[in-house]
Amino acid sequence: MIRGNRIQLGLSLLTALFLLATLFAALLYGLSPATPAARGPLLLTAFVAILIGSLVFILFLLRWLLRPYRQLVGEAERAPIESRGRKSRDEGEFVLETFQSVVAQLQRQRKELQQLSAQASERADSAVKFSERIVASVPSGLIAFDSSGNSMVINAPGRALLEFDGKALGQPVASLLRNIPQLAQMVEECLQTGKLYRREIIQTVASNGTTRRLGGTIAPIDLSPDRGARGALCLLTDITEVTELREQVALKNNLESLGEMSAGLAHEFKNAIATLHGYVQLLQSLKLDERGQTAASSLLNEVRNLSEMVTAFLNFARPQPLQMEDVSLSELIQECASELRAVYDERGVELNVTEEIANLPKVCADELMLRQALMNLLRNAAEAVPDDKAERRVKLGGLKEVDREGDEWVVMEIEDSGEGIPQSDLQRIFIPFFTTKEKGHGIGLALAHRVITEHGGTLSASNKPPAGAAFTIRLPVRSD
Repeated sequence: MIRGNRIQLGLSLLTALFLLATLFAALLYGLSPATPAARGPLLLTAFVAILIGSLVFILFLLRWLLRPYRQLVGEAERAPIESRGRKSRDEGEFVLETFQSVVAQLQRQRKELQQLSAQASERADSAVKFSERIVASVPSGLIAFDSSGNSMVINAPGRALLEFDGKALGQPVASLLRNIPQLAQMVEECLQTGKLYRREIIQTVASNGTTRRLGGTIAPIDLSPDRGARGALCLLTDITEVTELREQVALKNNLESLGEMSAGLAHEFKNAIATLHGYVQLLQSLKLDERGQTAASSLLNEVRNLSEMVTAFLNFARPQPLQMEDVSLSELIQECASELRAVYDERGVELNVTEEIANLPKVCADELMLRQALMNLLRNAAEAVPDDKAERRVKLGGLKEVDREGDEWVVMEIEDSGEGIPQSDLQRIFIPFFTTKEKGHGIGLALAHRVITEHGGTLSASNKPPAGAAFTIRLPVRSD
């Protein structure tokens, strides 16, 4: 600082001298004779004085321009530097060392920034992988759509429910859900209006022709709240088994209530029918003309049909206790096929019993009741084939399966080549007196359903295009 003050003081003195010299030259020039010879030395003196003054002025200008540089050097001298060596050094070397120190510090900060960036990227990748694992682990089908209606996310259960084997991501709603139009309509309405659907039951038909019920929740998701972009999230669960079980329980309760309520009335009908039967037989014993005998015979047939229907209903309404014993299903099925051979031959229908039936295990059941149920189902399958149908067959197959709890079941399926069952009638065919046949009473299927249910099994019906209807029987295997 002292050295700088001295230089400044010296330059100030030189400037003052320059100004005095210039003033002195001007005075000499003004007081000297006005001859060129006399003025020459004066002009030279003035030129030298002006030149010296100009140099001094340039020095002052450079010092003013380098003032920020001197301030930077002063700040660098006051800052702590680890590599400080000698106390007296050149200012250029000192600035270079300061610059190198700043560069080194910047490099360290850059490395720290790179480490932070790598950690942030690793956390983001970990979060993405964790989200993917969560989506993949969801047991229900999960499908997400963007604001344009294209699929963004779909997990394995979602692919299985949609039966979609191709590229699922990026597909529009109409293409991805073409087999489930009801769900596609819900998703499009959710994308347009933001409507929320909770626990909706969606009915669809699988590729094998069976009817499935899906429980679905469709909710809007905000993809970009500031722009108003809205997507849709679908959660789908196959509730076919739960729904069928619920319907079977409800049907069983309704049938029990109906049986208890109508058993007494049916018994009274049976007494009245017995009286009618006696009177008809009395009429036949009288001497009647041909028209009277024909009328009496027709009346007797109708009374017998009515008596058989009431007897069947009473058997359904007041079931007898089951006489449980070990029953060989293969032998029972062969006996039923032999008894119904005349019915199948009369209708020109082929009964095809698969080889797997011979390997079915024994079950604990009431043989007479189970025989009656199988007879009703096989007879009903033969009658379901129309007279004008080219393919006339009934297929009876079976196998043994193990459920998730480890319980063993026998599964038998009776499939006909008829026209199938209308979708609206699938849930009503096991109700007593419901029938689509011209000469049917509607008791056979109801009785078969009650017998299978009492044995701890299930009886369900479905359609299998291009074939007809299929009735599936599940019975628990006899435990040793």
